[in-house]
Amino acid sequence: MSSLLPLRPGPVVCIGETMAALAPEPLGPLEDADLLRADIAGAESNVALYLADHGIPARWVSAVGDDPFGRRVRDRVAAGGVDVSGVRTDPERPTGLLLKDPGEHGTRVHYHRRGSAASALTPDLLDDPALAGAALLHLSGITPALSPSCHALVERALRPDRSCPVSFDVNHRPGLWTGRCAADVLRSLADRADIVLVGLDEAQALWGEAVTDALAVRELLPGPGILVVKDGAREATAFVGTDTHTVPALTARVAEPVGAGDAFAAGFLSGLLRGLSAEQALRLGHLTAASALRVAADHGPLPAPAVITTLLAADDETWRAARID
Repeated sequence: MSSLLPLRPGPVVCIGETMAALAPEPLGPLEDADLLRADIAGAESNVALYLADHGIPARWVSAVGDDPFGRRVRDRVAAGGVDVSGVRTDPERPTGLLLKDPGEHGTRVHYHRRGSAASALTPDLLDDPALAGAALLHLSGITPALSPSCHALVERALRPDRSCPVSFDVNHRPGLWTGRCAADVLRSLADRADIVLVGLDEAQALWGEAVTDALAVRELLPGPGILVVKDGAREATAFVGTDTHTVPALTARVAEPVGAGDAFAAGFLSGLLRGLSAEQALRLGHLTAASALRVAADHGPLPAPAVITTLLAADDETWRAARID
């Protein structure tokens, strides 16, 4: 039980779309690729998978199409120890698809998810038995961008009379908000959640260059009991009530940064659920993010348990000197 936020026993329920993902093999520009590697990609299922890696009961709730990609997505998430009993199969709509396009200046992502099974989710999903007994509901800012019904689902999940605490990763994806203003929507949703995670860079992109540091984000989002502001490879800061805690990021080998934010969220939430201190929960977030940074896929193996245990207990000097390869 966390001393930072009252959480009852039960699974963490993660709601959101997971797609099939195709990436060049070996990594390189998509237009030059002869072979594509099939994988899966979804922020909320990433969080569920890393929670399961940490031994936290996790349940992913969503919808997939009645197609080979949908079956692949469900099977892959289930193979990671995540409960997928709340995943619906839509007989009419397809599973979403994304294509990764690595380049010299980063990886572009091309989405084919309009009209997907998950985009048709509605607020009545929150009445599904799969949500009964949840210790925590985890959502992201991707879901309200998918469709009006998905936006309504998130709005309902954040009503004051909700049955369990909600964590919300802002997870701004500009390509999903074409023709719409994400700034006001995501700020309103985030400020109603119990736990919020946001990158300083995305906060600046959403809410202006005046957002120069973590404290400025806190001033914009005073509502959450716990607010975590991630400053890339530098540090992460957690505001817990009136207290502030900052932990520098680890030095880690980077294969691809995609998925690191989801991994950090899972590590931090795992720390809360294990009753760790705020500093240790931030450290567990950094350790888990390093798992994603080291692989081209969204989900990679955690550092060895002995490494995690040692670094969670290490003094500040040892922590700063640590490197995850």
